[in-house]
Amino acid sequence: MTSEHRSPSNASQHSADSEGVRLQKVLSQAGVASRRAAEEMIVEGRIEVDGEVVTELGRRVDPATAVIHVDGNRVMVNENLTHLLLNKPSGILCTMSDDHGRPCIGDYLREREGKLFHVGRLDQDTEGLLLITNDGELANRLMHPSYQVRKTYLAEVLGPVPKDLGQRLRKGVELDDGPVKVDRFKLVDVNQNRALVEIVLHEGRKHIVRRLLKHVGLPVQRLVRTQIGEVRLTTERPGAIRPLNQQEISSLYRVVGL
Repeated sequence: MTSEHRSPSNASQHSADSEGVRLQKVLSQAGVASRRAAEEMIVEGRIEVDGEVVTELGRRVDPATAVIHVDGNRVMVNENLTHLLLNKPSGILCTMSDDHGRPCIGDYLREREGKLFHVGRLDQDTEGLLLITNDGELANRLMHPSYQVRKTYLAEVLGPVPKDLGQRLRKGVELDDGPVKVDRFKLVDVNQNRALVEIVLHEGRKHIVRRLLKHVGLPVQRLVRTQIGEVRLTTERPGAIRPLNQQEISSLYRVVGL
């Protein structure tokens, strides 16, 4: 059969194959590897597209819709998706706008295009890591308690820290709205009548860290969230924003099974 008399199914396949961008080019543009190295990774069966292992070099994909994994890790190839880290200062409302004109995180995002939203919340007086994205599915999963995404906080507290406190908190204590326990607890520093403690937990209830520490007799004087999953604050000043790198983005998708 000549090309002029191609069957409808073959013609459809030819049309589909002619669309999109070659997979190795997409991987190269995403910074995964050079095109030649990406081709080797494809042949070795290390690349998945939409849940299917791809070993053919001619595969074309649409970067706006394809879900690509390399060695099991999600690679962000959709340039329309945004993933940011904001180091929220104290005194800033965790909302995109405020009817009363009070400072809010939206003030830091005015010049950025598209609809962005924050993943979860931080109290007005709580500082630190806040994720900003336009990927609704990722945001919903990161906030959903069933995925148990760990969050790390540094808290400055008043009063001496009992030696058995870490054991008590890991075992769990009862609050008004139910039990809560931490994944990890560490005494970081002690200075006269103040102490710096680190808490890791996957709870998302309102004011949970402040309420937990107050319940055990350690009122919080300052609270900073330093990490969500594998994404952490480094040298960012309060109010600073930076895009997440590929490794950080992949870690967030991995922890929620995307």
